[in-house]
Amino acid sequence: MIHSRINRRALLAGAAAALAAPHVARAQSGGRVIVGTWGGDYQDLLKLNIEDPLIKPRGIETLYDVAVAPPRRTKLSAERLSRRGTFDVACLSDIDMFTMSQQNLFDPPTEALVPNMKNVIKSLAKPYALPHIYSGKVILYNPDKMNPAPRSYNDLWDPRWRGRIGFADGLYMQVIESAAIINGGSPNNFEPAKAKLMELKKLEPRVYPSNEALAAALKSEEVYATIMWLARGYMWKKGGLNLTHAVPTEGATPIIFDKAVPRNAPNKSNGWIWMNAMLEPAAQLGFADRMGYVPTVTNATMPEAIAREISFTPEQQEKFVKIDYEYIAANNDQLLEWWTREFKG
Repeated sequence: MIHSRINRRALLAGAAAALAAPHVARAQSGGRVIVGTWGGDYQDLLKLNIEDPLIKPRGIETLYDVAVAPPRRTKLSAERLSRRGTFDVACLSDIDMFTMSQQNLFDPPTEALVPNMKNVIKSLAKPYALPHIYSGKVILYNPDKMNPAPRSYNDLWDPRWRGRIGFADGLYMQVIESAAIINGGSPNNFEPAKAKLMELKKLEPRVYPSNEALAAALKSEEVYATIMWLARGYMWKKGGLNLTHAVPTEGATPIIFDKAVPRNAPNKSNGWIWMNAMLEPAAQLGFADRMGYVPTVTNATMPEAIAREISFTPEQQEKFVKIDYEYIAANNDQLLEWWTREFKG
């Protein structure tokens, strides 16, 4: 369902302001923009940090098409030959965005369309999308329960933690990648993960249907550790969970949440306005403070206290595991089937 987040009173107030200040009215583009995104905290922060301060003053109405990623991917694919699609801005993880880009669905961003693009961290840039926020995959653990602290993914295979390691089902690919790396695999060879995960299965790991269910298990101390994005751990810690994190000795794997403008966007010019607004330093810092995701632009300086909690040192960045998007796209179906049938089954 598409939800409008601008009420009648706000629209009337905006119209009155425009009449009172003609120079502002000329700067406004009007119309609407449809953003395909996740709901929950992410959508709330889009409204708080992008829509309300940066989009609404231009007289643009923001509508959200809220769903988890698979229906959004399906809709993008199904509409690829349509003259008018649903989305002006599509939000996906970097892996999903790469897969969708193989169908030539998106217009390439340029600095002429998105002036703030000049500030994007070069290593995060792509020809088909722009990076919104990013984090990295780490080990989250309860420091009161795990001593000594884990330092490698392999530490989660210790028999002392039988029944105390938990995963979110949605991060199956990330767990498979971790197991592959410690068993002779690589970013383009996850097959060694299967034997390693079958070893772990004997130690009765728990798989939860959602991140929220996993958080509840960590809070109740049903499980002591997991593999998760550092940003998510930061949110959980702020919410009262007794957690700390370890960047694995194997290296963290970055996760980037991208946005793109489909070629058949119904309000394309407003889509580009939204893309430019999301790269404003203030918008980026709002997500850092509330969700723990690191800014993707060079001109957003985080407060030192937050940076210590959510950033990666230059040395840790040097050890980032490079994602092979083509390999994951080609093998996702068979790996998910194996995870569901063999590891979870």
